[in-house]
Amino acid sequence: MSKDPNQKESIIRAAYADVNKFGQNGEYEKAVKAVNRILGVAPDDQTALHCKVVCLIQLSKFEEAYKFIDKNKLSSTLVLEKAYCEYRLNKPDQALKTIDNANINPLPESLKELRAQVLYRQERYEECFDAYKDIIKNTNDDYDSERRTNLSAVAANLAVDKEKEIPELPEETYEQYYNAASIALNRQKYGDAEKKLRASEKLCRETLETDGVTEEEMREELEPIRVQLAYCLQMQGKLKEAAVIYADCLRNKPKDPALLAVASNNSVVMNKDQNVFDSKKKIRSAMSDACESKLTSRQKKAIALNNCLLAFYTNSSDQVQQLCQKLVQTYPDLEFQTLLLQCSQLTKDKRQKEALDLLHKYAALHKENAFATKFAVVQLLLSQGSRKEAIDVLLSLGEKMYKPGIISALVTLYLGTDNKPAASELLKSAVEWYKMNNVNSGDLSDMWRQAAEFHLRGGASETAASSLEELLKLNANDMKVLAQLVIAYAQFNPLRALELSKRLPKLETLTTASEIDALEAANWVMSTKAAKKSANAKIEQSPATPVAEKKKGRNRKRKGKLPKNYNADIPPDAERWLPKYERTGFRKKRDRRAKDIIKGSQGMASGAAEQYDMSNRANLNKSSPATPVYQEPTPGPRQQHRKGGHKKKKGGRF
Repeated sequence: MSKDPNQKESIIRAAYADVNKFGQNGEYEKAVKAVNRILGVAPDDQTALHCKVVCLIQLSKFEEAYKFIDKNKLSSTLVLEKAYCEYRLNKPDQALKTIDNANINPLPESLKELRAQVLYRQERYEECFDAYKDIIKNTNDDYDSERRTNLSAVAANLAVDKEKEIPELPEETYEQYYNAASIALNRQKYGDAEKKLRASEKLCRETLETDGVTEEEMREELEPIRVQLAYCLQMQGKLKEAAVIYADCLRNKPKDPALLAVASNNSVVMNKDQNVFDSKKKIRSAMSDACESKLTSRQKKAIALNNCLLAFYTNSSDQVQQLCQKLVQTYPDLEFQTLLLQCSQLTKDKRQKEALDLLHKYAALHKENAFATKFAVVQLLLSQGSRKEAIDVLLSLGEKMYKPGIISALVTLYLGTDNKPAASELLKSAVEWYKMNNVNSGDLSDMWRQAAEFHLRGGASETAASSLEELLKLNANDMKVLAQLVIAYAQFNPLRALELSKRLPKLETLTTASEIDALEAANWVMSTKAAKKSANAKIEQSPATPVAEKKKGRNRKRKGKLPKNYNADIPPDAERWLPKYERTGFRKKRDRRAKDIIKGSQGMASGAAEQYDMSNRANLNKSSPATPVYQEPTPGPRQQHRKGGHKKKKGGRF
């Protein structure tokens, strides 16, 4: 039975009034019921359909709103609402496609802002940065501060690339201070970041106290700042302060899954191989499905790698290999890190050969990482004690081996294998290579100095002079280097040594008579008692009354007394200062009480006793290779004690 048109109109008008009232009061459940009354009378009412979609979005029923749009074929008219639902359902690719295929030119400001948010979720930060700059430039309303905050958040993610230039951004609100601190953190300026985060925390408290928010709401707003501060402290080595903040955050169980994941992961990193059970629990919460959509790819990658490291610390060999394979499939750019982890686990399992094969195979396939891979090979060889093989690997690096750190490692290894000539030749070739190529790779003064000192000790004066010349170029006023250079040239080029010696300061300028007197008068060479005595004597003497000089008596040297039976032709005993029981000729007196003890039952013969004496059998088995037995170390001669314990010494000489 159809209703009267006037009756329909009155129902719709009343329902719209309710929708308006409930919408203004934020009572969206009631507003949906009112809209349903309209749609019951007029199912094709576009305004009512739009109102229902908006109410469902306000109630965070994004899946229901999205299905409602598709069911009623509203995709062409409700582009903003559909794209927003897709964005909130973690479908950023689909949301961007919806906006770009809308054929709306130019895009309204609302769609531009949503598009910028989608680009941020897709981690296309450069496009997002340009989009926000364009929006800020072409709009003028009350949301300018929020847009600038979003712009600084994008800049913080761009700052991960240290070569990327970041423009100066305003720091007026606590959110902007927080984002500025994030930029400093990504640039590894931890001191600046800490100051900005503390300023952000202070400003946040003041702002929220002015707004009159509850304590719980204030805590929720402060927690991201506090966790970021904890990360900053952790990177500066202030682990105790950071641990307190992480523990406080996790105790409060934050509603933001991303914050929970970050705090849990960072706590696991601080635990390392301690509190493994606690770390397992935290890493599970960090890798939960709720956190997946809230974290950036960089954060998810770090958590997955830490999960593998935790398995390594728990000695779960099979689990390490499985997790590493899964990690490489998900994040191919972490292949090298997972390879190192797998090799570490194989080494721990005493399967070094397999680890070396893996590294050589990877180096052959990935030429770009061959340099770093060879260092892993060197470390593995050194852990086995294979120094010569490690030297060969380092020498195979070509011209890269002339880096100061590698030269230092090679010289140390050569000296460890008692091959000083090879170390000398290596330093010579390094000096020649740097002179020939004019390479300027930071401060090389330490390398030149070590090379010069090494060659001076070895008698290679010409090579030492070359190194000292290079060192003198870096600091022409270094008189110590100049003096060493004069000594080096004096060995093979006296004229050059004489010429350089003229640049040395004159002896008279080095010390003055007053300095020599002060040095002689100084009591630092005296003992404490003598210094006090000297000081007291000076105080007691009056400056007005002169003191007669005392004559010093001669100290007679007494001849040492020799034993009565001393014979100059017989050399003295080398062990004369050792106690008698430690000398080689000492024979312990036999204790008559210690007789052979016959083991076994009463009346058993001595031969049978030896047959059934299992202590001798145990001693025979000690050399068996199948069951290694720990042998207690025997004490040295000074550790042995006389029988009967320590006795009190009587008075008198000894």
